[in-house]
Amino acid sequence: MKSDAESMAAETEEKTIAEGSDVKETVDETDRADDLEARLETALKEADKNYDSFLRVSAEFDNYKKRTAREMKDFRKFANESLVKDLLPVVDNLERALESSDGKGKDGSIATGIELTLREILKILDRFGVKPIEALGKSFDPCFHQAVLQEESSDHAENTVLKEFQKGYMLHDRLIRPSMVVVSKAGAAECEPEKSRG
Repeated sequence: MKSDAESMAAETEEKTIAEGSDVKETVDETDRADDLEARLETALKEADKNYDSFLRVSAEFDNYKKRTAREMKDFRKFANESLVKDLLPVVDNLERALESSDGKGKDGSIATGIELTLREILKILDRFGVKPIEALGKSFDPCFHQAVLQEESSDHAENTVLKEFQKGYMLHDRLIRPSMVVVSKAGAAECEPEKSRG
């Protein structure tokens, strides 16, 4: 049999081994917990980064959709611009035909037909956003008018549109063709004869 001392030594050794393994298990668990915390922190940072990236991409996509919708709206709005430019000389010719007609007899019925045709074309152009530029009597604006002549006038303020050779047109808010106009300039000052000194 074992002596008490031997049994106590064996028991102490077993306790030491057990305590050592407990300490080792505690250290392993602490290391594992630290490792899990570090991995969690890394995963949270990655999640924040991905969320920020998602928000940025989402905002960019919303801006893209808005820009595309705006571009499509503008495209539809101005898609007929070249057709309108090609139709304006036809409108001009119909207006000239009306101006040259005396409106009597056979010429009168033709003038009526021309007037009805012109009115219908102008209605259609209006439906598509084409509007004539009002020029007569207005102040000259180089954004909408093109001066082809200047005429002296004491009856009108300087730079007033006196005549319109060709109408200008707008398509919505875009200039299609400026008005060709005659603009007033200040009349020459009349000189009064010198009064005799006396």
